[in-house]
Amino acid sequence: MTIGAGSKGTALSEPAIRDLCATEIARWSVAGKRILAVVPDGTRTAPMGMMFRILHELIAKEAANFDVLIALGTHPPMSEEAINARFELTTYQRSHRYGKTRFLNHRWDDPAQLVSIGALSEAEVESISDGLMREAVDVTINKLVLDYDLILIVGPTFPHEVAGFSGGNKYLFPGVSGKEIIDMFHWLGALITNPEIIGKKYTPVRDVVDRAAAMVPVPRKCVSLVVQGGELVGLYAGSPEEAWSAAADLSNEVHVIHEEKPFHSVLSCAPAMYDELWVGGKCAYKLEPVVADGGELIIYAPHLSRISTVHGEAIRRIGYHVRDYFVKQPDRFAGVPRGVMAHSTHVKGVGTYERGVERPRINVVLATQISRAECQAINLGYRDYRTMDLDSWKNEKKPGVLYVPKAGETLYRLKEGSPRRAKPSSGLPLGTGGYG
Repeated sequence: MTIGAGSKGTALSEPAIRDLCATEIARWSVAGKRILAVVPDGTRTAPMGMMFRILHELIAKEAANFDVLIALGTHPPMSEEAINARFELTTYQRSHRYGKTRFLNHRWDDPAQLVSIGALSEAEVESISDGLMREAVDVTINKLVLDYDLILIVGPTFPHEVAGFSGGNKYLFPGVSGKEIIDMFHWLGALITNPEIIGKKYTPVRDVVDRAAAMVPVPRKCVSLVVQGGELVGLYAGSPEEAWSAAADLSNEVHVIHEEKPFHSVLSCAPAMYDELWVGGKCAYKLEPVVADGGELIIYAPHLSRISTVHGEAIRRIGYHVRDYFVKQPDRFAGVPRGVMAHSTHVKGVGTYERGVERPRINVVLATQISRAECQAINLGYRDYRTMDLDSWKNEKKPGVLYVPKAGETLYRLKEGSPRRAKPSSGLPLGTGGYG
């Protein structure tokens, strides 16, 4: 059974968190075992410093090893400075108090770090995807996982554009897995589309993730977190499937806002932890469902200057497009990683592509350090953030305008029966950005 507690708006105290973790860990018999904690990088809000201190205290004194593997997926590796900041550690603490703990970056692009643990057959993929895909997929994972006696997943759960909700086994796949399965299920999520999958608990992608995790030949445990406004309001510990399920239920209460009507103008402000568009796209994913047909969604991120350190070249080559732009031109994009195409269409949003004409449902605009010329080249709108009056957005009370000061983790969706369209008002200009 999963141990845990949580409620919307009520922060858990550190002693309560420690007691919950201690009660569950006592069941695991960690003495003499090699323990590997799999944790998120800096693109997920969570009190990882506190969680590391508590778990280290409860585990390291009895375990043979207690190491940390950062579940990067395809994100860039974290520097030593970034790791220290993420876990609230000084260099002195790293080398003395926690000197026996290794902090390791996952490398999805290094075949020498990966090992195959099985495969999903064509028939399985066809069944899971309800016929959207038919292919076998090799299930690979960081081979370090096999060097330990217990895998401990620690991380938060939020609504997610590919899986429905993040967390649980998703920190293994794609967190510490290889490219093939990452590309496969991200493209599956893209085929289903973000509005259809985000904020839904059980999805075809979650099925892929859980089936892949079941192939891991090492026992798995999980501490699933729910964070609200920087505070930990939920913690559930046990099997990854059960702990994640409980966390997803609370996340559905904490991280989903239901609106009566759509908005024609949305300003989605990216926090500093989104330092490139690859992750900053979450500011579009979580708000696409409440943008009116023909409306504008602006990703406001004056600190953001890069499309993607890892995938930038591929994204520049294809640009940002709706799903059917890729689906109806398969030969043209045969060599493009499907994970990149999935990101592209998730940012652009849903739309149509008929007889060579692309019609996105909404206009996605960047107000970042990415230039007008580059925005046009990648098929996104442009707004000069230096000319924008943020106070006018904050104080705007006219219907159809939405200002979100920290976007990317809270999902906005329309209530059942809400109208799909909203007429623009003269309150705020829709901007100069076009579709490219």
